[in-house]
Amino acid sequence: MTTDSPGRITTPFGAESTAAEVVAGVDLTGRRAVVTGGSSGIGVETARALAGAGAEVTLAVRDIDAGERTARDIGATTGNTRVRVARLDLADRRSVADFTAAWDGPLDILINNAGVMFTPELRTPEGWELQFATNHLGHFALATGLHPALAAGNRARVVALSSVGHLRQPVDFDDIDFRRRPFDTRLAYGQSKTADSLFAVEANRRWAGDGITANAVHPGAVLSNLTRHMSQDELDKAIASGYRFKTPQQGAATSVLVATWPGLDGIGGRYFEDCNEARPHREGDAGGVAAHALDLVAAERLWQVSLDMLASAPRA
Repeated sequence: MTTDSPGRITTPFGAESTAAEVVAGVDLTGRRAVVTGGSSGIGVETARALAGAGAEVTLAVRDIDAGERTARDIGATTGNTRVRVARLDLADRRSVADFTAAWDGPLDILINNAGVMFTPELRTPEGWELQFATNHLGHFALATGLHPALAAGNRARVVALSSVGHLRQPVDFDDIDFRRRPFDTRLAYGQSKTADSLFAVEANRRWAGDGITANAVHPGAVLSNLTRHMSQDELDKAIASGYRFKTPQQGAATSVLVATWPGLDGIGGRYFEDCNEARPHREGDAGGVAAHALDLVAAERLWQVSLDMLASAPRA
């Protein structure tokens, strides 16, 4: 690990690195990991890399059958049969509560990988906008519910998947659920991904004393189930403009690096992309991290707002 001005962390890896490459030489034997959304897209390759390094991996998924097929595939390709499957629907508070209640023993790695993007205007039974509820609130409830297990782990790491989409929108604390402003799915997605980054900032601040570090990552664009709400015209325009799509193995690399790389021990509250800490976003840049996604005041406020939203919802 090296740093450049002003202390940005850099690694030997980059945009084209794969999850297998960044975890090569890392021994995760005896460590336990949870990957949400582990049966599709980059979640599969994230789980495969962790299992290949010796970890016991739990795929937290909505579709148990798909999870079981993925677990068998990962076992066959890695030789590691310690790949578990558990049901988790992040938009369902009861499902999240059941998952955390059933977890037994320490947890060393939590990768909040699952997500939805550019959905129509949909709401949970509580009235929460679906992208915010799934991408942020569900993972917030999961991580806080698993906090005792993470604290019991061995220098536990939490990885929150954000997105370059966070550049579109800070969290609108006055209208998180689009009750007063017109619904815009891209702004809603961007807000949820800003929230994911802010969660990592505040989780790291609160939990560092428990030996837990938390960071946010942008995995890069990957053609997967996540892009199913994008039109072909939108995808064609992105490709024509020079936007480079990653393979699932490349898309999983930054998450795996932040979850496992020894050089990041004790490092938290940061935002990574292309296997390196992101530079501050500048107007005209295609990437980088916006100041609003690392804002300490907003991070603390979001934590309390999230607690309040969960506490005020009707009992599941």
